[in-house]
Amino acid sequence: MPTLETERLVLRAPAQADFPAFAAYCASPRATFSWGQIGADRAWSEFAAAIGSWPLMGFGAWSIEDRASGTYCGEVLLQQPAHFPEPELGWTLMEEAEGKGIAFEAATAARDWFAAHHSDKSLVSYITPGNTRSEALAARLGAAHDPDAPLPDGETPAETAVYRHRSAA
Repeated sequence: MPTLETERLVLRAPAQADFPAFAAYCASPRATFSWGQIGADRAWSEFAAAIGSWPLMGFGAWSIEDRASGTYCGEVLLQQPAHFPEPELGWTLMEEAEGKGIAFEAATAARDWFAAHHSDKSLVSYITPGNTRSEALAARLGAAHDPDAPLPDGETPAETAVYRHRSAA
């Protein structure tokens, strides 16, 4: 798993020390647009699956760390679980990290890494309609709503909108 560095951030391998903050996010109303509020056991499954994606798919999750303070800010991930028709760029930020451009900086680095290493694949973000912060971030990243794109298995347009990122070409 590569480590990526930006001006303010280090995208690094997730660590056990990151899990309590991740689990707290998952148990909070902030997780509504991710998978809904879930307990620590399911949060562990989500955390571990994103890490386990690296040897299986050649991409996965990075923990976002503030370079100056070493603070865990959340995660940015590239994933394609079995029910996703395409690889997804996603992000989860701790509340104290929001509104600082951290998600944009981390997602840009992850998107660019994906384009350099998996240029044969398209990249989307699956976003719950009404998640205005994520919709705005996807647009800022240059992604456009693609109403004709296939949805994850079992999901409807009322539950999931597909934002397609521009290809590296």
